[in-house]
Amino acid sequence: NQAEMAHTCRGSISLHGALIHTVDACTFVISNGGTQTFHIKASSEVERQQWVTALELAKAKAIRNMESEEEEEAEEGSGSPEEWSGVVRELQGRLEDLQTCSELITKHGASLQRALGELEITVDPDTAQGKSKIVGERATLFRIASNAMMNACSDYLQTAQMHGHKWTRLLQHEREQRQRLQEMVETLAQQHSRLEQAANAHAHRPEEEDENEFYDALAEGGNTRTRVPDKPNYPLNLWSIMKNCIGKDLSKIPMPVNFSEPLSMLQRLTEDYEYADILDVAARCTDPYEQLAHVAAFTISSYSTTSSRTGKPFNPLLGETYECDRTDDLGWKAISEQVSHHPPMVAQHCEGNGWKCWQEFTMTSKFRGKYLQVIPLGMAHVEFPASGNKFSWRKVTTTIHNIIVGKLWVDQHGDMDIIGKGQAVGIKCHLKYIPYSYFTRDIQRRVKGAVMDSLKNVKWIVNGTWDDKVEIAPVIGSSGSIENPIYQTGPVTLAWKRRMPAPDADKFYGFTTLAAQLNEYEEGVAITDSRLRPDQKLMEEGQWNEANSEKLRLEEKQRTTRRHREAEAEQAAAEGRPYTPYQPLWFIQVKEDDSDTISHVYKGGYWESKEQQNWSRCPDI
Repeated sequence: NQAEMAHTCRGSISLHGALIHTVDACTFVISNGGTQTFHIKASSEVERQQWVTALELAKAKAIRNMESEEEEEAEEGSGSPEEWSGVVRELQGRLEDLQTCSELITKHGASLQRALGELEITVDPDTAQGKSKIVGERATLFRIASNAMMNACSDYLQTAQMHGHKWTRLLQHEREQRQRLQEMVETLAQQHSRLEQAANAHAHRPEEEDENEFYDALAEGGNTRTRVPDKPNYPLNLWSIMKNCIGKDLSKIPMPVNFSEPLSMLQRLTEDYEYADILDVAARCTDPYEQLAHVAAFTISSYSTTSSRTGKPFNPLLGETYECDRTDDLGWKAISEQVSHHPPMVAQHCEGNGWKCWQEFTMTSKFRGKYLQVIPLGMAHVEFPASGNKFSWRKVTTTIHNIIVGKLWVDQHGDMDIIGKGQAVGIKCHLKYIPYSYFTRDIQRRVKGAVMDSLKNVKWIVNGTWDDKVEIAPVIGSSGSIENPIYQTGPVTLAWKRRMPAPDADKFYGFTTLAAQLNEYEEGVAITDSRLRPDQKLMEEGQWNEANSEKLRLEEKQRTTRRHREAEAEQAAAEGRPYTPYQPLWFIQVKEDDSDTISHVYKGGYWESKEQQNWSRCPDI
């Protein structure tokens, strides 16, 4: 798809991000987690296992190569002046050798030419014999000088080629950095003093009343807190970190907690269900078109918190889980697990009143200097068991602007198709998220769309904004041309209205009440639960330096575990025995009934293990 155009050709799967899944005795599948899938059949189970083992080993090697290249780039980007001056001195010496050889060739060439000229005009045989000997000597000297010149050229070329590739990459990197710096430095200089004054004022303004309110709520126990501790003010050299991230996938770059919010990606995805009551309404609809209109409103509502949330969620560790059981008060419960590290992938399952949702979330992200783009690749689904209606969709692109200078702001843009399946096959809803524009008179952050039948006749209209509300209405007639139809609608229904966060929410990461409760301690959760991550908890408590140290420790522990698995795989391959790669605990890869897509679905067992308090199968992460 278009998101892959910058870094790959159509039909390819990058090895370091490949998902390899065994289907049966002879068949296996390779996928990139979203847009590309290969189905491969071997002639026997033994051959299939040989292929799977070889591919797993190749994937491990690709990951190591990618990491070593990133380390090499970091080393090249920080080359010392002494190193470069040494290379320049070496090349200067080679040039001096070339100059000396050039002078010798000129000298001996002239001597040879004179000797040949004298030989041509000599008539006496004895004299000619002497001149011939001189010509031979001059020719030998010329040949020696020529050989020296060729050797010197070869040495210079070899030295230049050895350092040329490194210089080219360094110069390109520096050219891009300089261009961006030139654009930013003037604005930075103007804003520096104002930012410093604002930061100092914020740091010296105590909020004792809010802190008392927070800790009083915490002492009451249960899901009762409405906020988390205020975000501390720590100075940070932003450019020193972000300059090395330009053009790279941020999911693969270790970032300090200063850029984060004290929630993991597993918890952030659970926030999709903040307005799950919309699905409760959809489950009661008997008209599939009306039901799909409500589903569309639900998908839009999941973006509502992004308008005021600019912190990066913690990257989950492989095997990390998160449960959220709000059956008693909100009517739903969800379980999520980090099922892959390369590529980073979350599988999630949620059950509510008359509906169930599941999704496999993976993404690609690129930092472009002024903005960051996040392009989701996985699919999300909702099913209503009573009717058999099922709907699937992929999320749209999110762009975060003013990464370096100015106030961060978020925009959603692109097209979303919600496709009907099961008993709803043939119907779909097309939504268009209109990008922010300084030049339009239209409402910003607008989303508009239509629910259509299998013949593309519009049945319902969807209209609203992703940060405020969505209205839906049935179509009762139309006029105008086919290209520009005008629809007459029936009564308008407010399908969703956003609950605004507290007025001072910007002091605690822009969290809503639900977001503030997601990381609240809860007894009996799995030992892999995000609530138990020490780095995340330290950050929530304002101990950012300690959180950064703990984050580095956990990431190194994860790398050590991965290297151990790679070593086991290589040993198994050397011994000719099968090796089973890492498998998620609560989810399993299966082929979807209505497509060729292989995705992770919940296989059950989590809530039963919680009831028994048996977490013996959970990995030590």
